[in-house]
Amino acid sequence: MEEQDWARVVAAATRAPSIHNTQPWRFVAQPERLELHLDEARALPVLDPSGRQQVISCGIALEFAVVALAAEGWDTEVDLLPPGADGALGVVRLAGRSKAAEGARSLVEAIDRRHTVRTPFAARAVPDELLEQLQAEAGAFGTWLKPITRSEEEVATVFLISRAEEMEQGDPAYLAELESWLRTDPAAEDGVPLGAVPEGDPHERASNWLIRDFVAGQREPHAFRAAADPDAPPPEVERPTVVLMGTDGDDRAAWLLSGRALGRVLLRVTEAGLVASPLTQALDWPATRTRMQSRLSLVGHPQMLLRLGYPQDGQGAEPVVSGRRAVRDVLRFEPAG
Repeated sequence: MEEQDWARVVAAATRAPSIHNTQPWRFVAQPERLELHLDEARALPVLDPSGRQQVISCGIALEFAVVALAAEGWDTEVDLLPPGADGALGVVRLAGRSKAAEGARSLVEAIDRRHTVRTPFAARAVPDELLEQLQAEAGAFGTWLKPITRSEEEVATVFLISRAEEMEQGDPAYLAELESWLRTDPAAEDGVPLGAVPEGDPHERASNWLIRDFVAGQREPHAFRAAADPDAPPPEVERPTVVLMGTDGDDRAAWLLSGRALGRVLLRVTEAGLVASPLTQALDWPATRTRMQSRLSLVGHPQMLLRLGYPQDGQGAEPVVSGRRAVRDVLRFEPAG
């Protein structure tokens, strides 16, 4: 493939979501292969000191590249952490041409439609058949997907998220790092745009699941809350479908596999007309992540907690989409010879 062909593939890959939209990747392309590297200059030393979440983000980008190539009729082979590849996280090799499957074209179309939705979802259940399909998709990458359905599991998970959010909001270093990735300029090429963050304090939201508060450092403490109007109808509590994804191992290879699985799951969700957002606070901290393993009796390591649902009417009409770095800034092409 020529440079312009790889640029098209990398443009699709970089539509992948990443923790705080740090986009921690860079690519090196040759005519027959594409290397994915971790851009350590975009690290999150407070939130993600091990790099686990950023490597998962890179795994999503890797899968988006594979999907883009399949839609163009390319069979591929993927090697994770290959020796002698200058520290590459993964290498995608072209393995011949085939007719692009209809399913591949549908998935690549979902890449541009996918976006993170942090606002409440519609009161509509996620079909069991879709959850079963997502479990099968994840399983193909050595990743398990567990819906949080039992009341005791939900109570434990909700508590751990709330506890982790409290710990993070009490850490000045975390708040400073978070604020450094907030963007007020709608044209910003990275970071989290303020327009994509719901107004209001997440603690005041009628939901049993607490989303990350991206402007926690700018809020007053939560100690005071106005008394509810006794004559007002009770608020409708949002109860989204929440799934936990994890792996047997907990090294870079496992993180990459869970990222690839997550990328495929997000595209299937988008293809089915649903939206998603992460609930990763309890997985940010080793203490709460370990407690989740224990409280949920997990065999393996939790890697991603995901909130799924249907968007409310009009919610997806003009979504605020996070910016992306230009392909020329993340791709280097090495011609043959």
